[in-house]
Amino acid sequence: MRHIAILILLLGFTACIPPGHDDYAPPPAQPQLLADSVVLSTAPEQAPLSTWQARPVTANAQWVESGTYIVQPGDTLRGIANKTGAGSQVIASANGLVDPYVMHPGQRLKITGGRYHAVDSGETGIAIARAYGAPWRDVVALNALEEPYILRVGQKLLLPATAPSDPASLSIEQRAAAFDLEIDDIVTGSQPALDDGAAAREPSDWRKAITPNATIATPAGFSGRFQWPVDGKVISNFGSKGGGKVNDGLNIGVPSGTPIRASADGVIAYSGDEIGVFGGLILINHGSGWVTAYGHADKLNVTRGQKVKAGEVIGLAGESGYVQEPQLHFEIRKDRKPVDPNIHLPKRG
Repeated sequence: MRHIAILILLLGFTACIPPGHDDYAPPPAQPQLLADSVVLSTAPEQAPLSTWQARPVTANAQWVESGTYIVQPGDTLRGIANKTGAGSQVIASANGLVDPYVMHPGQRLKITGGRYHAVDSGETGIAIARAYGAPWRDVVALNALEEPYILRVGQKLLLPATAPSDPASLSIEQRAAAFDLEIDDIVTGSQPALDDGAAAREPSDWRKAITPNATIATPAGFSGRFQWPVDGKVISNFGSKGGGKVNDGLNIGVPSGTPIRASADGVIAYSGDEIGVFGGLILINHGSGWVTAYGHADKLNVTRGQKVKAGEVIGLAGESGYVQEPQLHFEIRKDRKPVDPNIHLPKRG
């Protein structure tokens, strides 16, 4: 049984390596390991429970037939979704409806068929996707989900056609592949679903853990002004490296234990080590679609839901994850897309 458990851990870990990233390779084999021991990567200190581990998801999606719905007097988008079993956002997207979703009696609406999962209290997008063996990013695209990416109880999510019809029949290898995780997945799929009419919780002003099943409010507007998170030499720049390899940020060489500072005001969206390639990883949501990422930390000084100021120490740099020397991997993302940090950071002499 122990060997089976080790195999599952290795499969899950291997699946966490994002494709197309530059300058990363699995850590070298460790000589003279003790019997039954497995070295996966250097883990950072203080990696708390993730939101998508807090609320198990039951795969109970219902099939909806494709068709046409004729709008009746008094109909609302949500009401039509309830009648047809399809997702309201999917209906809106398929028919070009935009907020406030004005419809007229007699109007014919296309209903997109497929399997729909009804979101339950506290479920996260990542956990839902994993329950069905489907990439969360595909669910985001299918359902035209938008910032702040907070699901609502009762919301119906269309699942990719490639998702297995019987998730319980997945093999170990297929389940491992379903655990593929990227920074964008955490940004868009880590918030627990809210009950209808409930409000997200305000970020904490103090360094204290917020329970994984709490939904955190998105910060207000942000100007887009950043500062360097560490002072060191850039050892890998942003952009294509050839051969299909891409660096989504900057890799900055610094000694182990170098303080990592928040590049701008924001709220901690993630602090953990589930993406093996980056080791200790911190994500800060700055609002207005801006997110910064800080990878390869050996120590995490912050927790999810904590409010931070520019320049505040959020962790200590190291060589956790798939690197061979101490460094910080730093990214700036706008509306989910990585942008060149050199454009947004102050020029250095």
